[in-house]
Amino acid sequence: MLQVNKLNVTLDTLILAKDMSFSLEPGKVHVIIGPNGTGKSTLLKTLFGDIQPTSGDISFRDTSLKRKQISRWREQFGYMPQDIRLDIELSVLEVVLLGQLNALGLRLDNSLIKQALTALEKIGLLHLANRPVNKLSGGQCQMILFAQALMRNPKILMLDEPVSALDLHFQHVLLDHLDTQTKQQSWVTLMVLHDLNLAAQYADNLLVLKNGHVVASGHPSDILTPALVKEVYDVNAEVTKDSYGIPFIRTIRPGFTPQKPTLQPHNLQSKRTICL
Repeated sequence: MLQVNKLNVTLDTLILAKDMSFSLEPGKVHVIIGPNGTGKSTLLKTLFGDIQPTSGDISFRDTSLKRKQISRWREQFGYMPQDIRLDIELSVLEVVLLGQLNALGLRLDNSLIKQALTALEKIGLLHLANRPVNKLSGGQCQMILFAQALMRNPKILMLDEPVSALDLHFQHVLLDHLDTQTKQQSWVTLMVLHDLNLAAQYADNLLVLKNGHVVASGHPSDILTPALVKEVYDVNAEVTKDSYGIPFIRTIRPGFTPQKPTLQPHNLQSKRTICL
């Protein structure tokens, strides 16, 4: 279990985490939601060790995050950050193989190549294996970096807006595979999503952040309400549930009053009565 206890993070005068405490169970997909600038990406960077907290404790399996042991701490992670830049002269297969950088040598093990090809096949991009990554679209790069993160065989998998550049099909390909692997491998999976409806579909547990605080946590069907959406985003919304009990959020435009369509009469041709 990944545990965060009384975490405080301050950058300059901006407070991004204030006495933040929560636990993340393995085998579950945990999703962070919240407005822009509330510290979602900062939280991931802090858990990874890129940002040093002002105070508080982060631990996993009785091991605490310490600056002197940062390399060892990161060996447990697969981390896919938000910023994607792949301006490098490498093939897709080579980039995926970098997920096992510590195992690479002068001669590639066939098992590693097979593992990388299998990862690409499962996300539907095996046909791109030999393509230069600097010729790919932003969405394709996201999928390639996702495959690279999986190659690390992580204990903790963190993804920052992993579907932001993906179309509807690949959003579900990535998130379905992520959910399956999380449960099969008992990973602690934590990701940031902006789409509340995707979060509602794929999260086993939601962490709702605002102003450096966890204002709500729990299963989407239990905590996603119009009142919560209004409190966090200052937006009016309707929340309904489908036949599976999954919430669906529809935001309401401010000051918008929908008008019912006016029925226009059809042009009826007059019928001529013929008398015999």
